[in-house]
Amino acid sequence: MPLAAGASLDLLFGRRQLGRMKVAAWAVGVLGAVTLVAAATGADEVTGTSPPLKVAAVQLRSTRDLAANLARITNAIHQCATNRVRVVAFPECALTGYFADTATNVTASQLTEAAAQVGAACRAAGIYALVGSAWRDGTNLRNSALIFGPDGSMLARYDKIQLTEDWAVAGERLFTFAVDGIRCSIIICHDERFPELVRLPVLAGAQVIFYLSHEAGLHKEHKLGPYRAQIQARAVENNVFVVHANAPANPDASGSHGQSRIIAPDGNILQEATIFGEDVLMAELDLSRATRANALKSLNRGPLRDWWQAGLRHVHRIE
Repeated sequence: MPLAAGASLDLLFGRRQLGRMKVAAWAVGVLGAVTLVAAATGADEVTGTSPPLKVAAVQLRSTRDLAANLARITNAIHQCATNRVRVVAFPECALTGYFADTATNVTASQLTEAAAQVGAACRAAGIYALVGSAWRDGTNLRNSALIFGPDGSMLARYDKIQLTEDWAVAGERLFTFAVDGIRCSIIICHDERFPELVRLPVLAGAQVIFYLSHEAGLHKEHKLGPYRAQIQARAVENNVFVVHANAPANPDASGSHGQSRIIAPDGNILQEATIFGEDVLMAELDLSRATRANALKSLNRGPLRDWWQAGLRHVHRIE
């Protein structure tokens, strides 16, 4: 639940029960404003034998100021680390801001330096981070997700495949990457409308899908229901967790529409952010629930078995 403006940023709320899910809420100074951090675990429902993976989704409102965005991202990384988060996700183009003018004018050297500082924050905090940013790939401008390891290195870069931006060049590479040995994958915004971009990495072993977005604003009300349905479908049709970091709505209803989510493998929402708030969702994921069972049936039933097998050759494995 959102906290009232002016509430102490160091206030710690006690634990409470919400159905069969344990929930704790903290107010922390992650983004320079009152921020909700919700930590959830499905351990009461399913007991796993391996340690849970603690994740965070930061619902950040970016500006056109690269330095300001960078400072808030690195601050959030450090704050999440104090709550024992292992991997934190930020929205689409969180680093550069989701603005065509800033995306097209930012230089390669500015991006490289900013990425180095994000990497340094990850190294100091000892956690993974997934950060949306425009990115210059030679002569191509991409809409990308930069994936950093706890050693500060950039483990991989995912380039958005299904674009709506006329300033970007589409990516063509699917992959899985490891977070402490757990297979994960990633999509960006409009990619969620294309089920194969999740199904193929799941068939290749991914148990957690990170989804970075800057979805349509509140004025496009007809899109809000489909956004919710689509990303929940990606979770349940594959039986994997989805960690969704979206940008919030602005006070004038411009921007995106918030409602970042952490979704269980049965398609139910474990945690959801507010519409306007710069919230942080935190959850402990019981990976024994991410069975991939529905996805794996594609390989042993139905007329498309050979087609899926052929598709798997296009999913790269990053260690």
